Amino acid sequence: MCRAAIFAVFVSALSAQSIQFIPAKKVFVLSSPHSTYAMGVSPDGELQHLYWGAALWRVDDLPAAERKRDISSFDPHEMLEAEEYPGWGGPRFYEPALKITRADGDRDLVLHYASHKIDGDRLLITLRDIKEDVEANLDYRIYPDTGIVSRRVQIVNRSKQAFTIESAQSATWNLPEGDGYRLSYLSGRWAAETQLNREPIHEGMKVLESRLGESGHNLNPWFAIDQGNADEQHGSVWFGALAWSGNWRITVEQTPYKQVRVTGGLNTFDFAQPLNPGQSFDTPEFFAGYSANGFGEASRLLHNLERTHIEPGGATARVRPVLYNSWEATEFNVDEPGQRALADKAAKLGVELFVMDDGWFGKRNTDNAGLGDWTVNPQKFPNGLKPLIDHVNSLGMDFGLWVEPEMVNPDSDLYRAHPDWVMNFPGRPRSLLRNQLVLNLARSDVRDYIFGFLDKLATENHLRYFKWDMNRIFAEPGWPDVPLDQQKEIWRQYVLNYYEILRRLREKHPNLEIESCSGGGGRIDLGVLRYVDEVWTSDNTEAFDRLRIQEGFSEAYAAKFMSAWVTDVPNMNHRSTPLSYRFLVAMQGALGIGSNLNKFSAEDTELATKMIALDKRIRETVQMGDLYRLLLPSENDTASNQYISKDGKEAVLFAFRHSQEYNTAPPTIHLAGLDPKATYKLETIDNKLVEKQPELSGAYLMQNGLNLILRGDFDSTIVLLHRVSKD
Repeated sequence: MCRAAIFAVFVSALSAQSIQFIPAKKVFVLSSPHSTYAMGVSPDGELQHLYWGAALWRVDDLPAAERKRDISSFDPHEMLEAEEYPGWGGPRFYEPALKITRADGDRDLVLHYASHKIDGDRLLITLRDIKEDVEANLDYRIYPDTGIVSRRVQIVNRSKQAFTIESAQSATWNLPEGDGYRLSYLSGRWAAETQLNREPIHEGMKVLESRLGESGHNLNPWFAIDQGNADEQHGSVWFGALAWSGNWRITVEQTPYKQVRVTGGLNTFDFAQPLNPGQSFDTPEFFAGYSANGFGEASRLLHNLERTHIEPGGATARVRPVLYNSWEATEFNVDEPGQRALADKAAKLGVELFVMDDGWFGKRNTDNAGLGDWTVNPQKFPNGLKPLIDHVNSLGMDFGLWVEPEMVNPDSDLYRAHPDWVMNFPGRPRSLLRNQLVLNLARSDVRDYIFGFLDKLATENHLRYFKWDMNRIFAEPGWPDVPLDQQKEIWRQYVLNYYEILRRLREKHPNLEIESCSGGGGRIDLGVLRYVDEVWTSDNTEAFDRLRIQEGFSEAYAAKFMSAWVTDVPNMNHRSTPLSYRFLVAMQGALGIGSNLNKFSAEDTELATKMIALDKRIRETVQMGDLYRLLLPSENDTASNQYISKDGKEAVLFAFRHSQEYNTAPPTIHLAGLDPKATYKLETIDNKLVEKQPELSGAYLMQNGLNLILRGDFDSTIVLLHRVSKD
């Protein structure tokens, strides 16, 4: 048996038992075919990190945890050791995972191992303070199919006095000691979300965070770290994503001792959580994994986790249907005849889900009024929504509705009846953004009101879909109705109640699907993905800009969740791109149409019908398959992505050229992930392939590549590859 085969057998045997405890060394090992994660209990009782990286087949190679020697009185051993979940106590002056203040003023917290329990792919380790009965119950779960580990912590007060939690992080992730590391993260703003950044990690702290009340446009709760030389297909990459839709914080820290650690969880900004004796507190989940094959594999592992273990329905969830949204055609001027006409046109194109956007309720004729009054406008829909929904359903389409449940206009019946329901500090201004205020969803009565009207809409109408929007960030986050020491709980309780509404809606209406939207990408994270089917990626639907937005999005999130619309031109940037280009950009996610179909020419209609039919052929591969980023729009004049179906029988290649200079040809595109010994039949929709052979081997396509005819500005094409034989 060859060495590789022997290694595979050992890894397979190890991963069959994904969590092991080695009593002689007091070492815990979390194993998968992709990676190994290990920690151990030191002689002092600390839970120390030992290893995180490529899969190990021999656990006996792992050392026991040990106490390191002090370098000096300024460099004690506590600063040199890599604790799995450090409390703020003793001579520890790096980023703590847990910091508390007791009622008597004591702030010291030193956590030592107390006990553990292994239950299948789940490991529970209890750490306890060396003096007081303060517990941190560390909850690890490994997903053997990806090697990704999730961590969260339950803080329990078993002491006799109350304390206040000042920092409650979900995990500290320790990387192998060394320097030269590089951090990747996603930043942006409205209409320019998920821009990929890569920069060296230096001594000190880099803080990624949101203080906005949601995960936010400015930074996304995802990171990746490599050793400075990784690319899409090569190099070690450690990556992670936090499952939280409110204020979050991820700190990337390099110490003078060549330690690099990532600590993440709830933001410490404006945070104080009282915990009385007998009470407990749970942090959100923090997922992290390791790739030995670059950023591309890191993304594919995370995408697989999202589709299989996080999204509602998991692997059984359906591919996203082709959607039409009426906003750009009508804006607030919705009525039954106009929506019927749009539905007729959408159905002829092959659309499967028709969504009516803002303007259908209350006195909602502009964004100045009506928000919060979720009753059908009788002037626009004198017979209610049922006749329109019946018409849409008769055309073979499902019906969806836009809502913005968390917001209210001051000019609304809801606000006039309940001005106390909005976030506020008494006597202080109430900041208007987009002419609206934020309802305090931390309140149980607000939570119940929102669930009530959404449930009523879903029950009384044949709804398949809610587009749930949130068009502003928090301000004046006051909660004057609760005791002073509880008022800062507003940030966390708001999110928990938001999740509860989504969960209850899905439980009561199993066929209901939900889209998360917050002025574009303001609320995209693994927390909300447990409850929604897709996310609104950006309000910027301009096709060329979207290539960069979608590049960054794909680092962290699967194509299936990426709502991507075809809209009219010129739009943002006053740029016009061909309709085929716009379709191909959008077909790399969950395809939607936002154009004003009343303005479509016969040629536009013919092309749109053709492209929608093509999307239905390839969407299983795009949405459920493996993504290979071949040419990045952030680095090249030509961008190219390839998707391979789970069974390997089909691949789809997209290519886009920004502009041609000096009559030069675009670069050769080397495909990836194919079976080198298989033969593939090539299919094009526009004859833009230079190669004329109808069939080529996987080896040739990956080594020699394909040459495409992309000319002028904003040219694009798609190539389908069908596996026809395997030698």
